Amino acid sequence: KRPCQNACKVKAITMNEDKAATIDNDKCISCGACVYQCPFGAISDKSYILNVVDLLKKSEKNKSYKLYAVVAPSISSQFTYAKLGQVITGLKELGFHTVVEAALGADMVAQAESKELAEKGFLTSSCCPAFVTYIRQSFPDLLPYVSHNLSPMATIAKYIKDTTKNAKVVFIGPCTAKKAEAQRDTVKPYIDAVLTFEELQALFDSRDLDITTLEEGVLDNASYFGRIFARSGGLSDAVAQGLKEQGIDFPLNACACDGIEACRVALLKKSKNLLDANFIEGMACTGGCIGGAGCLTHGEKNKAEVDKYGREAMEKTITDAISMLK
Repeated sequence: KRPCQNACKVKAITMNEDKAATIDNDKCISCGACVYQCPFGAISDKSYILNVVDLLKKSEKNKSYKLYAVVAPSISSQFTYAKLGQVITGLKELGFHTVVEAALGADMVAQAESKELAEKGFLTSSCCPAFVTYIRQSFPDLLPYVSHNLSPMATIAKYIKDTTKNAKVVFIGPCTAKKAEAQRDTVKPYIDAVLTFEELQALFDSRDLDITTLEEGVLDNASYFGRIFARSGGLSDAVAQGLKEQGIDFPLNACACDGIEACRVALLKKSKNLLDANFIEGMACTGGCIGGAGCLTHGEKNKAEVDKYGREAMEKTITDAISMLK
């Protein structure tokens, strides 16, 4: 097998009669594993970097409309050569009006999803678009169990557009599947473009912007629990906290799936009524979002780094974080 075939855990890549690798779009979940594991650079995801350049230009320094950058919490494991605050300042130097944590959307999702879980008795998460696509394609009978909540990305973007007239939103994260999610009818009104961390670095480079020379900005909107969505198991911890803070007496028994193969096993068990869990947290990438295809590096990530970033949050509870929106 070619490396790209080995990389694809959902068997969407096969060899045709000419011994060329082909992708079956009916099986592909847009996780991007094949993109960064292909040694020949023969596979690439669609880039919206020119769309973002256009959005920056047409905003006329945020006079025509305010352009928001929504950054995924996994940014804490990226840009290791600089400080996170310098990345935030760099985004504003590029022309973004404000930088907002997607983790604040995660706080909102954790609160709503925990309540939905208690009402329904069984639920799978809806935060990872590759996981949701996998259910739709391979386990369609389980679709009714997928949380009806939008992902943290879409949730916070919707809030921004609901509260700021003519705002535009660019999501920046580690996930190639977010680009497909942003095209869904339920999400498209809220997200104007998606960039990966790799593409953000390309934008910095195109402007000859050395972010290590910049002063540190502040990124502080979310709670510890919203920020730990970036790593496997974080979503389950946040749902447990959501139940606790809302005083909901529900015996959470979570199954945190680390990687698409673990997702397949859990979904298969549920389809055969053999799963001893009432909540499935599905993360298509190993390690969670910190292992996403659009990361700057693809080495092993230490989840302790994400937890450390979470502990630095000013807001210590989900309720406190969400109350700042009112």
